[in-house]
Amino acid sequence: MMEKVGIGIIGCGNISGAYLKAMTSAFPILDIRGLADLNRELAEAKANEFNLQARSVEELLADPKVEIIVNLTIPKAHVAVGLQALDAGKHTYSEKPLGINFAEGKKLADAAKAKGLRIGAAPDTFLGGGHQTARALIDEGVIGIPVGGTATFMCPGHERWHPNPAFYYEVGGGPMLDMGPYYITDLVNLLGPVAKVAGFAVTPRKERIITSEPRNGERIPVHIPTHVAGVMAFANGAVVQIGMSFDVAGHKHVPLEVYGTEGTLIVPDPNRFAGPVEYLKKGGEFEDQPVTLPYADGNYRSLGVADLAHAIRSNRPHRANGDLALHVLEVMEAFQKASDTGSTVTLTTTTERPAPLSQSLVDGLLGK
Repeated sequence: MMEKVGIGIIGCGNISGAYLKAMTSAFPILDIRGLADLNRELAEAKANEFNLQARSVEELLADPKVEIIVNLTIPKAHVAVGLQALDAGKHTYSEKPLGINFAEGKKLADAAKAKGLRIGAAPDTFLGGGHQTARALIDEGVIGIPVGGTATFMCPGHERWHPNPAFYYEVGGGPMLDMGPYYITDLVNLLGPVAKVAGFAVTPRKERIITSEPRNGERIPVHIPTHVAGVMAFANGAVVQIGMSFDVAGHKHVPLEVYGTEGTLIVPDPNRFAGPVEYLKKGGEFEDQPVTLPYADGNYRSLGVADLAHAIRSNRPHRANGDLALHVLEVMEAFQKASDTGSTVTLTTTTERPAPLSQSLVDGLLGK
């Protein structure tokens, strides 16, 4: 069995529960050494819930057995906390996005390379069985030459359900930086890097009214675009339309479609690890495809962390890596640039498609 990798978690907010549930039940390679949050009571509550230890940020960073800091803070703090972790000699894995803008994200990536440390970032949902099945079908050539696709996330806004939704409407939030990482990361997994971007970003409303508890009725200002429509031209020639919005009452688009000269794939919701994969062969009808690959039966947030831990022990590249996250961040920022300038934006970064999951990796993650 592979030696466990020590994990320190900073940030015990809304998303931490999903990470902790998966870490403690699905990935024995991970050894959680403690949880920290600026709100000590929040850290203690999460620690009690999962039978773990609440510690200070300083204690986690000073613990020689902590090798990876998992950064689950709000987007504005991702880079600052990541730099702290790197300064302490720790690898770091961040909740998405990597940073609130490309310049900040590049600062983190450059610091990691200078120190010889690894960085990673969510989303890792593209490693789920549904998305890996779609990837395998594309790699087999069943859709022919990739031509294009659509990526759609549109809803009325997170103030309907989130207990503290204000940060979604501040710099670092909005539908593109909040939900775009899932869709664009999965598309890079399926099609490779993006070369150029065109688009428009608008803000139909300058304030929102919270309808969730405990802040029901409170008005919050909107500081970012909440409706983004654009086009991504991929390096392989495919052209994909994207729509990300917090201003749409409802729609009938599926989350992801990928088109080729010989067929079409319906890809699962990239915010989830599982979901049906449908394939239409030219001249035929859509048919469900068997999903036999692992991590397609639940919420495995932290799969990317487990892959990073395994990669450290095996001295190989990890999949949800810094180059991928930085490229996706530049793509997302490019929509705003394109909208502001009225021109097409050429990307300065590129990235390799992450390697598909292998059975040997899955065995390693399971401690076999």
